[in-house]
Amino acid sequence: MIDKYPYKHRDLNWLSFNERVLQEAEDEKNPLYERLKFLAIFSSNLDEYFRVRVSRLRQIKKIDKKIRKRLALKPNKQVKEILNRVKEQQERFGHIFYRELIPELATNKIYLVSEKKFDFNQSAYATEFFIRKVLPHIEAKTFLPSQEESVFLDNNSLYFVVTFKESKNLGIVNLPTEEIGRFVCFPSENEKIYITFIDDIIKANISQLFDEEEISDCYEIKLSRDAELYIEDEFEGVLAEKIKKSLNRRKDGQATRLLYDTKMPKAVKKDLRYALGLGKVDMMPGGKYHNFSDFFTFPNPKNNPTLSHPELKTIKHSAFESGKNYFDIIRKEDQMVHFPYMSFDYVQNFINQAASDPYVIQIQISLYRVADESALTTALLNALDNGKKLTVFVEAKARFDEENNLKWGKKFEEKGANVFYSYPKIKVHSKILLVKRKENDKTVKYGYIGTGNFNAKTSKIYCDHGLFTANSKITKDLSQVFKILSGKMIFPKPKQLLISPFNTRSTFENLIDLEIENAKNGKPSGIKAKLNSLEDQKIINKLYDASQSGVQIDLLVRGFSCLVPGLDGISENITITSILDRFLEHGRIYEFKSAGDPILYMGSADWMTRNLDNRIEVLTPILSSKLKNELQTILNIQLNDNVKARYQDAEETNEYMIRNEGEKAIRSQYEIIKYLSEIHAD
Repeated sequence: MIDKYPYKHRDLNWLSFNERVLQEAEDEKNPLYERLKFLAIFSSNLDEYFRVRVSRLRQIKKIDKKIRKRLALKPNKQVKEILNRVKEQQERFGHIFYRELIPELATNKIYLVSEKKFDFNQSAYATEFFIRKVLPHIEAKTFLPSQEESVFLDNNSLYFVVTFKESKNLGIVNLPTEEIGRFVCFPSENEKIYITFIDDIIKANISQLFDEEEISDCYEIKLSRDAELYIEDEFEGVLAEKIKKSLNRRKDGQATRLLYDTKMPKAVKKDLRYALGLGKVDMMPGGKYHNFSDFFTFPNPKNNPTLSHPELKTIKHSAFESGKNYFDIIRKEDQMVHFPYMSFDYVQNFINQAASDPYVIQIQISLYRVADESALTTALLNALDNGKKLTVFVEAKARFDEENNLKWGKKFEEKGANVFYSYPKIKVHSKILLVKRKENDKTVKYGYIGTGNFNAKTSKIYCDHGLFTANSKITKDLSQVFKILSGKMIFPKPKQLLISPFNTRSTFENLIDLEIENAKNGKPSGIKAKLNSLEDQKIINKLYDASQSGVQIDLLVRGFSCLVPGLDGISENITITSILDRFLEHGRIYEFKSAGDPILYMGSADWMTRNLDNRIEVLTPILSSKLKNELQTILNIQLNDNVKARYQDAEETNEYMIRNEGEKAIRSQYEIIKYLSEIHAD
C-alpha cells in the first residue's frame, strides 16, 4: 500500500460544495424564485463559513510559528486561497443576480428599483415609510476614524458608512432589517410590481439623519464575527449555564470578514479598517447590497405559481394510514418514513399517541435542534400533564440554536421532566426516541432512530429517513444510549446499534476490512455510502486500501470530501458524486456487499472524526429485508442520478454527470417520489 495518501483540504473543498449551490442559481431550468433561493443559500452558507471555518484558521495563525511548521499548518496560504476563490464566486454571484435574475424578474413584470430610479410617487411613499416605520429603529452616529476601534458593529448586521463633504468624520447608520424586513412593495395601480430594498429607502432619506453635515456618499457594509462560543474542552461543571452566560460573545466575537461595497474609496476603506481594528485579510469586496440570505423572504405579491416549484404532495405511508394504533403497526413489523416525501406528522402522531396512551409509562428523546412551539413539543408537554415520565436530552452546543434549546430545556424542567444537557467535551448528535409501554405485565420498548432532527419545519426541506422499530435487540441497545445520556452508564455493550464514540469507528473499519478480504478471495465485494461529509483520514485510508484491493466504492457526498477519487494506483475504484436539487440531501446510509448478503446502516453519523470519536451518534442496522430493499433502492436511484448529480474529480470541476444519447434522465429526488408512491399505493 502507499505510504502517504493524498487528501483534499476540507475548507477549500467546502467552497466546491458552495459552488454547486451557485450552479443551481445559474440553472435556467429552475423556476425564478428557486434561483433566488439558491443565491440566498449561497450567501447564508458563506456567512457561516467565515464565522466558523475562516475564524478557526485565524486562530491557528496565533500558534507559535515553530509549532505550525512542525504540524504542517499553513493558515496564511489557506486563507489567501480561500479569499481568492470566494472573490471569484462572488463575481459569478453578481453576474447571476444582475445580468440574469433581475432581467427575468422584469420579464415577469416584477421590478427591483433603487433609490436613484424612484419616481415621484415612489419617492413620496419611501419618505413616508421611512418616517413612520424605519426612523424609530435607526441609530445614526459619527466617529473619528483616526481612533483605533472607535466604532462597534454587531455581527452579520447591515450598516451604511457615510462620508461627508466638509468633514473627515465617518457616519454609521444601522439597517433595521430584523424589525422591518428587507423588502418593501410600492403601491401600484397596474399589473406591474415594484419592489425596493429597505436599504434604498434609508439611502434616499439618509440626509435627514445628519442635519449639520452635507453627505458626500454612503456605502453598505457587513461584519462577520467569530461564531464559536467556546473551545470544546474549555468548560467544566454545569455546561448549560456557562453557555447561557456566554451567548453574548457571539455578538462581540473576533471579526473574521468585513464585506464592503467595491465602490468605496481606498481612503475610506483604510479609515474603516483602522477604526474597526481589522487587518487587510479581513476585508472582502462585495456588491452594493449584502445579506442576500434575505432573498428567502423575497415577496411574490401576486402568488404567481410558475415562479416557484409546485407544492410537494406528500406520500401517505400505507401502514400508518391503514390503522390508527401506531403501537400495533410497529410491533407487527418495522416501519420507515422518508422526509420530505412523507409528512413529519407520523413522528408527531406517534409521540401524541404515546403521550395519551394509558399503558405508556415513559418517553425518552434526544433533541439536537428544538423547533419553536410545535406539535412535537406540545405532545411532550402533554405527556407530562398525563403523568408520563419524560426524559429529555437537550444538546446545549447545537451551533446557532443554543438559546432556543436552553429555553425549551427549562420549559420541560418546569413541567417536571428529567432534562439532561451536553457533556463538556462531547456533543450529542443522535436523533433518537424510546417509548416504554406496559403490555401483558411486560415492558415493551418502541424506538425511533432518524438521520434528521425532530423538527417539522426542516423536515419539509431536508431529505431524511427514520426507522420505527419494536425489535427488542435494537430497543435494548437504544435504552443503553439513554442511560449514557442520563449519566447512568459509561460504557455500553451494544449488540446491534453503532454508538459513537464507542463502537462506530471499529465497526466501520472492520466492515471495510471484510470487503477487502472478500475482494482478495474472489467473493462479491463493494461499498456504497451516502453521507454529508467525508473527512476522517483513517476511514479514507481504509477506503484507499480497499480500492487498491479491487473493492468498488461508490460514494454520494453532499458537502465536502477530503478523499481524492480516481487516482491511478490509489483510488481508481472510487467514485464520488454529489446531488444538489430542490431538497437538501441530509440522510446517511452505508451499504457493504458482504459477499452477497448486504449489511445496511442508517443514522446520524458522517465519516468525520467528530462523528466517530467526539459525539454521541447512533446508527441502526436495517434488519427487515423489506426495508433493506427499500433503502437500497433509494440509494441506487441516487447513485444513478444523471440530472442533478455532479462528478467529484481530483480537479474539483463540479461537472454534471454525462447522460448518453437516448439514456433515460434520472432526477433522483423525483424518481424517489415515484418509487415511494408505488410501494405505498393503496
